[in-house]
Amino acid sequence: MTAKKNMTMKRAALVMAAFLALIAAYRVRAQVTSEQILRAESEPQNWLTYGGTRSSQRYSALTQITAANVSQLESKWVVQDQVFGAWQSNPLVVDGVMYLTERPNDVMAVDAKTGRMFWLYRWTPSPDARICCGANNRGLAILGDTLYMGTGDAHLIAIDAKSGRPLWNIAIADVKLAYSITLAPLVVKDKVIVGVGGGEFGIRGFIAAYDAKTGQEDWRFYTIPGPGEPGHETWAGDDWEHGGGSVWVTGSYDPALNLTYWGVGNPGPDWNPDQRPGDNLYSDSVVALDADTGDLKWHFQFTPHDGYDYDSVQVPVLADISWKGVPTKVMMWANRNGFFYVLDRVSGKFLLGTPFVKVNWASGLDDKGRPIQTPQPAGMPTWPGNQGGTNWYPPSFSPRTGLFYFSAWENYATIYRREEATYQAGRNFTGGGATVVTPTPNAPTVGIGRRSPIDNWTNEVGSGAVMAMDPQTGKVRWKFTQFDVTDGGILTTGADLLFAGGREGYFYALDAKTGNLLWKASLGGQIVMAPITYEVEGKQYVSVISGQTLVTFGLRK
Repeated sequence: MTAKKNMTMKRAALVMAAFLALIAAYRVRAQVTSEQILRAESEPQNWLTYGGTRSSQRYSALTQITAANVSQLESKWVVQDQVFGAWQSNPLVVDGVMYLTERPNDVMAVDAKTGRMFWLYRWTPSPDARICCGANNRGLAILGDTLYMGTGDAHLIAIDAKSGRPLWNIAIADVKLAYSITLAPLVVKDKVIVGVGGGEFGIRGFIAAYDAKTGQEDWRFYTIPGPGEPGHETWAGDDWEHGGGSVWVTGSYDPALNLTYWGVGNPGPDWNPDQRPGDNLYSDSVVALDADTGDLKWHFQFTPHDGYDYDSVQVPVLADISWKGVPTKVMMWANRNGFFYVLDRVSGKFLLGTPFVKVNWASGLDDKGRPIQTPQPAGMPTWPGNQGGTNWYPPSFSPRTGLFYFSAWENYATIYRREEATYQAGRNFTGGGATVVTPTPNAPTVGIGRRSPIDNWTNEVGSGAVMAMDPQTGKVRWKFTQFDVTDGGILTTGADLLFAGGREGYFYALDAKTGNLLWKASLGGQIVMAPITYEVEGKQYVSVISGQTLVTFGLRK
C-alpha cells in the first residue's frame, strides 16, 4: 500500500470516526424529559417550548449579553427559508441542536452554534388543505427523543429527533372540512396537546390531547359546546354546528393546579353577529382545562357576540405576583380587542382590565370584566380594527422588572360590511369582510426609535410600538414607537434586555426598565415571530426570523 493511499484511508477513518462521534453525541442531546419541561426556567441554555417555559413568559435568565456589550452583537450564522411566505416558526434548542419548522410543514435540525443542517423532514399537506391567512406553521414540541408537529391538513406527526424519521402520523380531523393545525403543540406530562384552525370555514373548534408514544387520543374539548354541554345556551338553533372557535396559538400550563390554558378564536360566521344570536361561547375566550381529562374548570370571555374578528388566541402568560399585598397566581393577557387584562388563574376571576390603544367598540368593562359594547354606526370606523390592538405575536413578562411587554398597533381602523352566510363544507364562511380606513394625510407621528409621550400616542396614525405594562395598575410604563406597524414578538432576559422587531426590518435591543434603544440591526425583512436566546459552549446567542431568513447573533470575540 502506498504512503499516499494509506494517508487517504487514515483521513477517511478519522472523518468517519468524527462523524460517528457527532452522531453519538447528538443521540444523547436529544433527550428531554417532562420534568425538564416543567422546570425549563432552570436551564436557560435551552429553549424547550414555544413560550420558553410552561408559563409562556419568554423570559430567559441568561446574562452574558448585557446593556454594556450588546453593541458588540454580530451575525454568526443564517438559515434561508426554502418556501416563500411569512415564516412564523419558533425554534426549539436542546443542548446545542436547534429544531425549527418551515412552511408549509418541513422540519429541520441544525447545529445551534454554526447553522449546519443535520437533517430535513418534509411533509406535503393534502391539496384539500384550506388554511386561513397563509400556510403557516409556528413550531414544534419535544419529549424524549421525539418531536411533534401539527400540519396544514390537520395531522399530528411524531418525528425521531435523532434522524428526522417519522414515527407515527395521525389525522385528527377532516381536511375536507378545512380543519388545520398551525400552532406548536404543547407537551404536558405524557400528552401532546393541540388545537385546530379553520374558524373562517365553519368548523367546530376543539382542543385535544394525544398519547406521546402512540398518538392515541386521550381527551377532546370542543370550544363550541353542543347540546347538553355548559355554554350551549349561548347559541341559537343549530348555529353551534359551524360556530368556529379555532385555536391557532399555543397555550400554557400550571403544574401546581394541573390546568392548561388556551385562547379561543372568533365565532362563525365571523363578520355577521346578527346571524348567530347570543354570547357564542367559548369563542373569544380563555378556557382552563384539567390537563388529565380535558374537563373545563373555568372560562373568561373577552368579547361576547364578536362582530369584529377579535380572536382571543393571544398567549396566556402566567406569573405569581403580589396582588394588592396578597400572593396571587395570575394570568396576564393583552387582547386583540384593545384591552389588557389580569385574571386570577385559579378561578378565572377578573382582577383588572384597561384599554392600551384607542377603543370605541366598547365604553369600558363592568366589574366582572364584561365589555360595555357601543356598536358604531354603519360606515364609521371601529377602533381597533380587525387586526386588533395586538394580535397573536408572543408577549413577554420579566420577573425582574415586574412588567408585561407586548407589541401593539394604534389607530388601525376598519369599516365592517355584513351579509348572510351560507355554510358549504370546506368553503369560506365569514358573512362579510373589512375595509381599511385610509389614515389622515400628514397626520403627526413621533418617529422611529423614540420613547413617545404616553398620553399623546393616539396621534400616531398607523404606527406600532413595544409597550411595557404594569400589571399591578394597568398603566403603561413606557412605549417604544416604531416607524411601521409591527407583528413582532418579545424576548426579555436576566440582564434586563428586551429584544423585538417590526415590519420595517429592524431588530432592536431595548433597556427593559426604561425602553431606551441600546442597539439595532437592519435585517431587511419584516419580523413576525419573537426572538429566542440560548447558550452553546458557554456563549449566549439570540436568534430571530426576518423575512425569509433566520439570523443568529452572538458577541464579537
